[in-house]
Amino acid sequence: MEKVIFKSTDRGTADYGWLKPNYYFSFAQYHNPSKVHFGMLRVLNDDYIMGGGKFPTHPHDNMEIVTIPLTGAVEHKDNTGGHGIIQSGDIQIMSAGSGIQHSEANASETEPLTLFQIWLFPKIKNIQPRYDQRTFDVANRLNTWQIVVSPREEDDALWINQDARFALANVEAGKQLEYKNGFTGNGVFLVVINGSVEIDGTILNKRDALGISKTDLFNITANENAELLAIEVPMGF
Repeated sequence: MEKVIFKSTDRGTADYGWLKPNYYFSFAQYHNPSKVHFGMLRVLNDDYIMGGGKFPTHPHDNMEIVTIPLTGAVEHKDNTGGHGIIQSGDIQIMSAGSGIQHSEANASETEPLTLFQIWLFPKIKNIQPRYDQRTFDVANRLNTWQIVVSPREEDDALWINQDARFALANVEAGKQLEYKNGFTGNGVFLVVINGSVEIDGTILNKRDALGISKTDLFNITANENAELLAIEVPMGF
């Protein structure tokens, strides 16, 4: 097993007033040559957006973009006619493909919004842009992995244009959870959303992350109640 730790305190930060992001990888004005991407995972931003905050309409192409609200609700609009409001428990995916323009806004004028925005390089370039969202039952991720994004029909998840999987789990203190790759040879970027866990002797606390590669199986022990996100991606680039 090969591991690369991303401590929450080492992330890039910015303050735009309405937006306070934390960057796991180089983004915008933050550049760290040792943290540009993890395999096909290019962006993971942990955003705090004030009430009324909005990303104005802007373009993307050839990127798979996943949005995971943690608290509050986000409103999405794009030029394909895609429009939706997603909140905690929901997952949104957008294949930018050959080109798309969209906006994202805090659906509330008064309450803050926190979310993960995640970008992956696509498997096939210049596909027709697409948008999808789904509500998942949070109760179905207690001490087990709930797959929420995958290209495989049998995973019953939102489709992605990449051999990648996103899975969420809520693990009770003292419990152990195994992660087994869906695609042989992939790496896993594991984020501790809340709580504390241990993996192969490495302790991770709230918002810490660990890039794991060169293994298709590993175990996680929860030191306290923990909420986890596993982003499994091809490591070739």
